[in-house]
Amino acid sequence: MSEPSEAPDLDRLLSLLWRRTAPPAPARTGRKPRLGLDDVIAAAMAIADADGLEAASMARVGERLGVATMTLYTYVPSRAALVDLMVDEALEQRHLATIGGGPAEWRRRLVDYAHRTREIYRLHPWLSQVSAARPPLGPGTFREREFVLAAMADAGLPLEQVNPAAVAFTTFVTAGARQVGESVLLRQATGKSTDAWWQERTSFWENWFDVEQHPTMTRVWEADGYGGGTEEQAAVAFDYGLQKILDGMAAG
Repeated sequence: MSEPSEAPDLDRLLSLLWRRTAPPAPARTGRKPRLGLDDVIAAAMAIADADGLEAASMARVGERLGVATMTLYTYVPSRAALVDLMVDEALEQRHLATIGGGPAEWRRRLVDYAHRTREIYRLHPWLSQVSAARPPLGPGTFREREFVLAAMADAGLPLEQVNPAAVAFTTFVTAGARQVGESVLLRQATGKSTDAWWQERTSFWENWFDVEQHPTMTRVWEADGYGGGTEEQAAVAFDYGLQKILDGMAAG
């Protein structure tokens, strides 16, 4: 979970989050800075991708960039602010603006959004370590909100139902995406996949699992209802739930 942003830094943080939409700053004279904010964010994300969110400390980022830790505070007011910038940058990498389609294609647009979100959590598994309850107020967050709300409105839902439907949908998608990220983090930390973890516990099924106490689980197993490995099962379950939710939206 990321640190809460300090209130006094809010205006500065917002200016950093929305830096690409702000009017260009006056050209500076003199020597051009060796680093930019995007370099700091990219370095922090690379460390977090490899070693988890906690590893992306200000000291570690400074070391990667070859600058003193205190130098980073000329770019970001705090590590919490840096995490917000990292999260919003990751969300922007879904490139939602490139998902085309008119009102009649609302369903396909939402499926594309869901799959891109799941992939972003696979590429940046540390996103699963950040609370989604208080998202960064940046373009990545708001592009997502506008995208999903527009798709729900195009589905023909009454306007008073659009936001609840969007929240329900994104809650499901984020939960599935976080599961992907958590699996990658566990593989990084332990050196083994979740499938390998289950295979090491074969003795549980042989010596402890009671078929009489778990009749439904047993029937599903005998019907080959659990499919392939855990990652495959998770992907199948995600698509199943996604289609059922969208069926409900279509039905109004």
